[in-house]
Amino acid sequence: MRDLVYTGFMSLDGVVDSPGSGPGEEHRSGGWVVKDIEFLPEAFALKGEELADTTALLFGRRSYEIFAPVWRDSEDHAAYKELPKYVLSTSLADDALVDGWGPTTILRSTDDVAKLKEGEGGAIFIHGSAELARRLADAGLIDRYNLLVYPVLLGAGKSIFSTADKDKQRLSLRESAAYPNGIVKLIYDVVG
Repeated sequence: MRDLVYTGFMSLDGVVDSPGSGPGEEHRSGGWVVKDIEFLPEAFALKGEELADTTALLFGRRSYEIFAPVWRDSEDHAAYKELPKYVLSTSLADDALVDGWGPTTILRSTDDVAKLKEGEGGAIFIHGSAELARRLADAGLIDRYNLLVYPVLLGAGKSIFSTADKDKQRLSLRESAAYPNGIVKLIYDVVG
C-alpha cells in the first residue's frame, strides 16, 4: 500500500497557499508565505527531505494547470520532472496535459486514487490542491500531513480541512520543530 501525503504551507488559522502571489490565490493576502516571514533555510529543509521520499505526484486540475508549466522548467523542481504524475479531474482532457514534464495520468474518481494507493511503489505527494486534499481526507485516503505552519492569521483563503460533520480522525505526531522565524514544522500520521 502506498502512502498518500499532503504537503503544504499553512497559516495558523488553516489557510493554505503556494509560496508566491499567483493566480491560484484568490484572497487579499495571497503570497503571504514569502511576504512577511524571514527566510531561514532550516525552516524549509522539509521540502528537500520530501524530494527523497516522493515517488509520484498527485494534483487537482487547477493546481496541475498552475504548477505544471512552471515546475517543468524550474531547476528547484528538476527532481520531479520524470516522476509519474497524476491529476484527479473529471474535466481535464488528455490534450491539455503539459508536454515535457514526464508521464502524467488523468484519474477520474476518488476510487481511482484508492486503486493507485493499492499499487506498488512509494509515497505519493499532493502539493497545493486544497479541494482535492479535503475530498481525499473525507474519503479516508490521506495517510500523512507534512505542514509548515506560519505565524499569521489570514481569516480567508483555501483550507485543506473539511467543515463537514464527519467522524473524528486521530493523528499521531511523527515529527515537529519550531524555528526562530515563527514557522513550526508538523508532520502527522493519520491513525484512525
